[in-house]
Amino acid sequence: MNLYELTIHEAHRRLKAKEISSAELTRSVLDRIAVVDPKVGAYLTVDETLSMTQARAADQAIAAGNMSPLTGIPVAVKDLICTRDMKTTCASKILADFVPPYDATVVQKLRGAGAVIVGKTNMDEFAMGSSTENSGLQVTRNPWDLACIPGGSSGGSAAAVAAGMCLGALGSDTGGSIRQPASHCGVAGLKPTYGRVSRFGLVAFASSLDQIGPLTKDVTDAALMLDAIAGHDPADSTSVPREVPDYAAALVGGLEGMRFGIPEEYQGKEGLDPDVAGAVQTAVARIEDLGGRCVSVSLPHTQYAVAAYYVIAPSEASSNLARYDGVKYGFRDKNEPSLIPMYSRTRSAGFGPEVQRRIIIGTYCLSAGYYDAYYGKASQVRTLIMEDFRKAFEQCDVILSPVAPTPAFKIGANVDDPLTMYLSDIFTLSANLAGIPGMSVPCGFSSGGLPIGLQLMASHFNEPALLKAAYNFEQATDFHQQRPPF
Repeated sequence: MNLYELTIHEAHRRLKAKEISSAELTRSVLDRIAVVDPKVGAYLTVDETLSMTQARAADQAIAAGNMSPLTGIPVAVKDLICTRDMKTTCASKILADFVPPYDATVVQKLRGAGAVIVGKTNMDEFAMGSSTENSGLQVTRNPWDLACIPGGSSGGSAAAVAAGMCLGALGSDTGGSIRQPASHCGVAGLKPTYGRVSRFGLVAFASSLDQIGPLTKDVTDAALMLDAIAGHDPADSTSVPREVPDYAAALVGGLEGMRFGIPEEYQGKEGLDPDVAGAVQTAVARIEDLGGRCVSVSLPHTQYAVAAYYVIAPSEASSNLARYDGVKYGFRDKNEPSLIPMYSRTRSAGFGPEVQRRIIIGTYCLSAGYYDAYYGKASQVRTLIMEDFRKAFEQCDVILSPVAPTPAFKIGANVDDPLTMYLSDIFTLSANLAGIPGMSVPCGFSSGGLPIGLQLMASHFNEPALLKAAYNFEQATDFHQQRPPF
């Protein structure tokens, strides 16, 4: 086995036993990137010199007996999470050369754990998209089929993990942007409870929805990465001061006594691909075989989730992206000497079409005379969706559903159809509106050989139950062990 094929927990065991060094492991990953990434396009930035410096420092720490589960492990970071020594572009021309003066809290925690940050991954511009086709800088392809999208907006992170170009990665999830690319690329992806992981240093898309989480080769690795990044952060007003359990320890035990909810509203959903429906049904049967008890639950306001999300998210984006005006930092159109036209020309040239579309939608929803009718009403619907989940979790521990309605589609197939693209988040965005944790684990393949994911959702801060359920299912199948064909 090549070293880049190792999981985090396998690599940790071999590093601890001195069977390999972090320098060897990191070199294997960097060599893999050099061979594979010209085809996949997962990375926007790779710093080989810095990576090897970090790896040698990790080897010294290991030799001194200072070791955590992530010490010496090569990982990647989505390019909207601030890193003081690498560009943070948000895959946008408006930030194409921006190097932050500080690290995001999650990056500080990765460094503190001894992880080796090899680079920054591509994404939909400012995380606005479900396919990574909206990147303003380059195209990322699915390692399972280079003609297909990897999902989005964390498509670069998912593709990098799937193709062995890192052992784990951080993404961000605003409406499914960790879980959906994880499903399309055949890896594990976890969106924690809102407030569980610090958002300080995350370039905001929609502040009440965004959450950072891991993409990994298996559930054990997701637990290890969550152990490293979770916890209260005084620098983040949305961070919850709540004790962090040992997520890796939560994986033990079977599913006997656990109740799994199957939402009535997701059954026979229009647009659900037969391959996806079949894989999820088979996964539900497997969970029952493992001792889980499946019960029917209702999420009656699901039909309004997409509409509510696409009012709330663009409204918050409109506010957050107002800071990019050509004055403080980032790109500026220098051909316009007067102020107001400079603002307009800078934003027109710096933002891509999807970002501009969402800014316009959001600005309209927040404008005088429309706030109550749109943003205010959407916020009320959001409260109803949260109440739906609260009632559902009185009847079950974990909710099961598809992640995406279809397997990964061809690059360019839906680029001119924003509504179809928005509907690709139909199963995932409710978790963001409710603030609950959600996870994707591989559960099958389409007739065309593309991965399909199973979504699991749990109540607020119940990541231990989520991880336990996902781990038991994963260990009873071999989908997570299969890798792209190159």
